[in-house]
Amino acid sequence: MLNTEAIQTLIDSGEGYHVEFKVRIPSKVRELTEEICAFANADGGHLLIGIDDSGQIIGTDLENDKRSAIQGSISEISPALHCELYPVNIKDKTIWAIEVPSGKDKPYIFSGSIYVREGANSQKLHTAEEMRSFFQECNKIFYDHIPCLWFNIHTDADKQMVKDFRTEAGLSPSTPDKQILDNLELFTDKGTAKNGAAMFFGKHPEQKFPHAVTRCILFKGTSKVYIIDDKTFGGPLYQQYLQAMAWLESKLQVAYKIEGAGPREEIWEIPLTVFKEAIINALSHRDYYEQGANIMIEMFDDRVEISNPGGLLPAVAKDFGHKSMTRNPLIFGLFTRMHLVERVASGIPRMQEAMRKAHLPEPQFHTEGMFTAIFKRRINIPNNTINDTVNDTVNDTVNNAIRAKEQEVLNIIKQNPGLKSPEIARLIGKSISTTKRYLGFLVKAGSIEFKGAQKSGGYFFTEKD
Repeated sequence: MLNTEAIQTLIDSGEGYHVEFKVRIPSKVRELTEEICAFANADGGHLLIGIDDSGQIIGTDLENDKRSAIQGSISEISPALHCELYPVNIKDKTIWAIEVPSGKDKPYIFSGSIYVREGANSQKLHTAEEMRSFFQECNKIFYDHIPCLWFNIHTDADKQMVKDFRTEAGLSPSTPDKQILDNLELFTDKGTAKNGAAMFFGKHPEQKFPHAVTRCILFKGTSKVYIIDDKTFGGPLYQQYLQAMAWLESKLQVAYKIEGAGPREEIWEIPLTVFKEAIINALSHRDYYEQGANIMIEMFDDRVEISNPGGLLPAVAKDFGHKSMTRNPLIFGLFTRMHLVERVASGIPRMQEAMRKAHLPEPQFHTEGMFTAIFKRRINIPNNTINDTVNDTVNDTVNNAIRAKEQEVLNIIKQNPGLKSPEIARLIGKSISTTKRYLGFLVKAGSIEFKGAQKSGGYFFTEKD
C-alpha cells in the first residue's frame, strides 16, 4: 500500500506503462478488470480512480456495492490474482487506488481473453501469433519443450550427431553418451524427450517434423522466375546448417590473395561469417508452430536472402539488435554449447560489422511475419585486391587437367569414404586450397557431400552420382 506522497508522485508523473487514471468507476466494471488483467500480465501497476486524463484530482466516492462489484470482477481473473483496493486522501479529496502486482503465474486470463500492457494502453490479444508470442515470453509453451512421445533418444539418436556434438562442445571422451544426454535438459519432468531433442539429435526428424527443413534455391537473375538449383536439406538441425553452408560455398564467388610465401587467403564475395550467423539464428529462432513454411536460403544475381517463419518477438522488436530472446531455448542452448552462437544479443551487430569490413552494404532486415536477412552480393571483385583468381576462361588444356584431377579426387573418396581435405591433398599431391577447390566443384555437381562436424567430418561419395 502506497502512502499519500507516493501516490502524488504517480499522479505528477502522468499515465504510462505502470499507471492508469480513471475519473470514476466505469458503468461496466469489467472494463476496469481488463486493465487490471493487463497490468498483471506486464510489470504490475496502479489504477487511480478519481483522476482525470490530465492528472487533475477530481475525487470520487466508492460505496460498498461498487467495491464488492470490483472485487467480484477481479475474482474472475484466472489464475487467482490478489489486488489491494484502498482510499487515499489528497488535497482534501478522496481517490481510490487499485494496486496490481506483476503476476507470478502469467498469463492471466479474463473472460477467456488475454490483455497486455502496450505503452500507456491496455490491449486485447487477437491473433494466434500474438498469443503464442506472449506465452513464449512467459516461458509457457516453447515448441522445442513439448514432449515428443515417439522419440527415445537413447535408441533413436543419430550417432554421428552425438559424436559431432561432443567434438564441437569440447566434452571429455571418457564421459558416456547417456550421461551427456541426461545432463542437457532434453527431457520433461516425466522423463519424456522433448521436441527439441528429436530435431537436434534424431536420425530423420523431418519425417515427423516435415516443416523443420532448410530449402536452398538458386535463381537466374534478380527475380523468382527461373530456378537453376533447388535443394532441401533435412536431418538433425546441425547437419542442416553444415549442408546449407556447403551449398552456399558452392555457389558464391571466391578469389584468392597471395602475400609472401604463405598460404593463399580466400576472399569470398560475401563474408561467410554472416551466413553462419544468419543460418544458426534461423534454426534457433524460427516459429516451429508455423508448419506452412520452411527456412529459405534464396540466392539471386544481386543478393542472398535468408528467411525463417516468425517475426520478432514483441520484447525483441522494441530493442532490435540489442536484445535477444528465442522461441526455442533448448535448441538455442545446444547450438551455444557447440560454440556456434553466443547467448548475448550480438548476432546482428556481428553481421553488420562483417559486411562493413568487406566494404559491402549492411544487411537489411524485414521482421514482420517472416524474419528475412538480405545480403547484397559483390558482383565484380576489384582486381587490385586480388593477386590470384580462379579464371572461368582457362584454356582447354587446363580444363582437361582439372577434370582429370577431379576424377582422381572422386575415385579416392569412393575408395576411402570420410577423408578430410588435408588427407586428400596429400594423396593427390596438391595444396589444401587447391584440393578444396576440386572438392567444391564436386560438391556443387552433387558427386560428393560433406558429412559431420567441421572438425571431425569428412567427404563421402553420393550414390546417385
